[in-house]
Amino acid sequence: MEVKYERLRDMLAALDGVAVAFSGGVDSTFLLHAAHSVLGGRVLAVTARSESFPARELREASDFCARRGIRHVICDSEEMDIDGFAQNPVNRCYLCKNALFSKIWEIAHVHAIAHVAEGSNLDDDGDYRPGLRAVAELGVLSPLREAGLTKEEIRALSRREGLPTWDKQPFACLASRFVYGETITREKLQMVDRAEQLLLDLGFRQVRVRVHGTVARIETGADELPAAAREDNRRLICRTFKELGFSYVTLDLNGYRTGSMNETLPAAP
Repeated sequence: MEVKYERLRDMLAALDGVAVAFSGGVDSTFLLHAAHSVLGGRVLAVTARSESFPARELREASDFCARRGIRHVICDSEEMDIDGFAQNPVNRCYLCKNALFSKIWEIAHVHAIAHVAEGSNLDDDGDYRPGLRAVAELGVLSPLREAGLTKEEIRALSRREGLPTWDKQPFACLASRFVYGETITREKLQMVDRAEQLLLDLGFRQVRVRVHGTVARIETGADELPAAAREDNRRLICRTFKELGFSYVTLDLNGYRTGSMNETLPAAP
């Protein structure tokens, strides 16, 4: 792990400057921290503001940069305006990342920064990640993957470095909550955001509200399943979700897992 971390720092030190795509999650926070510790003022954090990115995440990203004196640009990246995005095709993530990183490159050029980097790690190679194709096509660097760092190692190093995100739960944009082929609307994104916020307010740490038509499928950590089914929580969740517009509310007994919507995709030949 230490060898990988030093490799990461050496890779970053070789850059004249870098714009980091910064969501405030575990990986991008660690990458931004490492880059800033090596390059100082030659680092620029860029965060996209959109309806698929909850306001709480944007606040945390802004606060992190402000506390550490890191230059931070917030840009508007409205995925709903991307041709084909709302139809939620299987390459939705590619469409989004292609538009996002193109915009980050424009911001980097304005600030005379020659490189753009993002925070995917070695574990991301094991799932369906069409967004990584956009990363490769646009020449965006993936230093954590290149250094061979896994999610577990990034968490351990983040804890050692005193980063508040070391135990933060994974987050993906709200558009990932919809079954492929289902039309995404601003209203549906707001429904998901409010539904997940309720679960977080109730004390659940790991949550996803997956949308199948008018059915809300709740995923929580396996250890949180009993709490989700507890009578008081069950009644409140059902009532609130139906007020938000869901007809049916279900609890997924498999619990939370990354990219569960990809389970519906046909296996590669």
